[in-house]
Amino acid sequence: MMNEQLPYFYDTAVEWTNARQGTLSAPELPSFTVAAPPEFKGQAGLWTPEHLYVASVNTCFMTTFLAIAELSKLEFVSFRCAAQGKLEKAEAHSFKITEIVLQPKLVIRHAHDLERAGRILEKAEANCLISNSINTVVKLEPEISAA
Repeated sequence: MMNEQLPYFYDTAVEWTNARQGTLSAPELPSFTVAAPPEFKGQAGLWTPEHLYVASVNTCFMTTFLAIAELSKLEFVSFRCAAQGKLEKAEAHSFKITEIVLQPKLVIRHAHDLERAGRILEKAEANCLISNSINTVVKLEPEISAA
């Protein structure tokens, strides 16, 4: 059960190392290298702010789904979710991730739960705190099957 002593705080730090990259760290978490994407003169093969932004929506959706599925006693065999963020030019010289499409693939244990599983996925997307904290449009394109 969640401790209700709000607010919670999540601390991170980033330190420049060279070119357009640095090290991202947080207390009690492993550090890793981050950079601008190659499209913005960064190095390929490293986590970028754009990847982390899309990943934060995706991981929040997953953990919210897991919590709701557990409370709803939905039996499932597997869950996997791909996410794609669309970066576009906004006004003047600024850029914006305008849309994130979540594509969960859920395999449930019982075919009679197909409709309920869809509702649970929709509820997870609607209640994801990261999705609710951003102004990017988040779309859900689920694929649900029974084992």
